[in-house]
Amino acid sequence: QVQLVESGGGLVQPGGSLRLSCVAPGNIFSFYIMGWYRQAPGKQRELVATYTILGRTNYADSVKDRSTISRDNAKNTVYLEMNSLKPEDTAVYYCNANRPSRPQIWGQGTLVTVSS
Repeated sequence: QVQLVESGGGLVQPGGSLRLSCVAPGNIFSFYIMGWYRQAPGKQRELVATYTILGRTNYADSVKDRSTISRDNAKNTVYLEMNSLKPEDTAVYYCNANRPSRPQIWGQGTLVTVSS
């Protein structure tokens, strides 16, 4: 079973920053669109950001002015940096690997809590 391993979640104060990391197997990282999704309590999972193998990025409107998704190809790692965090950013954040005609791959999730 393919594993995406996330890290970097935790408790952050409003206005603070965080960086999430997701390590993927090399054969996945090289051929899949990597992304981050999140699911807040009682809500559906939603897209946060994606990064294609060609270097194109896409962000949800709610985070695009204060988030950066990046890839380190040497480390098979995708990062999500978020600034100016708000309580409404509280959610479980999931790493995702996506490729047309292939099953999506999900990480186990990492909890981010924005609270004072």
